[in-house]
Amino acid sequence: MSKDAVDTAQVAAHPQATGTIPADAGDAGYSKDLKARHVNMIAIGGAIGTGLFLGAGGRLRDAGPALAIAYLVCGVFAFFVVRALGELVLYRPSSGSFVSYAREFLGEKGAYVAGWMYFLNWSTTGIADITAIALYTHYWSMFTSVPQWVLALIALAVVLAVNLISVKIFGEMEFWFAIIKVATLVGFMLIGIFLLATQHDVGGHTPGLSMITDHGGLFPQGLMPVIVVMQGVIFSYAALELVGVAAGETAEPEKVVPRAVNSIMWRVALFYVGSVVLLALLLPGSLYSGDESPFVTVLSKIGVPAAGDVMNLVVLTAAMSSLNSGLYSTGRILRSMATAGSAPKFTSVMSRSQVPYGGILLTCAVCVLGVGLNYLVPSKAFEIVLNVASLGIISTWVIIMICHLVFVRRARSGLVTRPRFRLPGSPVTEGVTIAFLLAVLILMWNDAEVGRKTLFLVPAIAVMLVAGWFGVRRRVTENAAR
Repeated sequence: MSKDAVDTAQVAAHPQATGTIPADAGDAGYSKDLKARHVNMIAIGGAIGTGLFLGAGGRLRDAGPALAIAYLVCGVFAFFVVRALGELVLYRPSSGSFVSYAREFLGEKGAYVAGWMYFLNWSTTGIADITAIALYTHYWSMFTSVPQWVLALIALAVVLAVNLISVKIFGEMEFWFAIIKVATLVGFMLIGIFLLATQHDVGGHTPGLSMITDHGGLFPQGLMPVIVVMQGVIFSYAALELVGVAAGETAEPEKVVPRAVNSIMWRVALFYVGSVVLLALLLPGSLYSGDESPFVTVLSKIGVPAAGDVMNLVVLTAAMSSLNSGLYSTGRILRSMATAGSAPKFTSVMSRSQVPYGGILLTCAVCVLGVGLNYLVPSKAFEIVLNVASLGIISTWVIIMICHLVFVRRARSGLVTRPRFRLPGSPVTEGVTIAFLLAVLILMWNDAEVGRKTLFLVPAIAVMLVAGWFGVRRRVTENAAR
């Protein structure tokens, strides 16, 4: 069948050909309880997580001050992805988000792949989060005697309860989690600027450009370590796409979404790039460690009392926030898939409080496997699942950009109407972003310790997706025929 014939068939299958925007059956039944402040803070919370609070230490040690450039470059492409998603949201708000758009613009196979790769990302990230929570809790002596798997199970139970109550409670929890993270970063940056301005001694070092120029410059270990850390940097930005999911449960997406999306860019510049630049100016990169938050490293060097306790609490909050967001988003995504037949039927079930608890419980079931990992291999649980999650987020972002390319092509054919809020530079922007994300995936091969092992999982995941599709395609076809 020719491309034109395919387009004609797709137009006939969707009412947008006649000017009516198609609906997603999975969007029915949701409340609109998320306020503007909730969505704005969900955007902030998605942009600030353990990737900055904890992961930046090891990356700064490996890549040096050039880590700030890596965060900036990846931040620009992350902004392009969220901007493209924001345009699709204003075209048609949906709690199914990019899965719903993949169904419309790429067909059911596209929606199937998008949904299950996103589920793979968040279910494995959830395992990483409960593992991190258990590890961070062990920091305090009163919890060291409690087994790691018990702490992981308690954390999962608490966040599950919050998600099952109502979307409003989820929004409030994310709002305050984000407030804590932002307040901590702002406080640290003010301290760092003061140390720079006064040339205050930091562990025997005088802050300033000499911390960079006298210790190997921007690339003390060369360019390759900067390329290798790109995978981890992209994972740091995972959850930015939550804005698209949350838009389906807010009353005024046309007002809330553009403001939240546009603010992401300056937040990335301020919090990620600004923090890393400050860290690089305060201490040589070699003094930072992957086992300790870089902020704790600096604060402990200047003798701030209880710096470790405060920052450990913040990092714990960031992990709880990530787990909270993962359960929320996968519940909505799985419901959208279930109504089309590509996910188990029970994941479409809604509670009286308008929460898709079936999908949330399925994600929790995978996270329970993470509790088992914490029991069997507590020292390796975090690393095992983090690698898998990175594949999920890269594939999700690529699918979002492909959906946007098809959307723009249809708009130019007069089949759909683009909103005023648009991704600039289309279709070049999408092409460059997809190329960058695929390049990061390929360059992971240079990291023999972690990245290469992650890439070996790709064929296995592909086989499972193909096998799964053959298992659900009859149900998908029957649902589409109704």
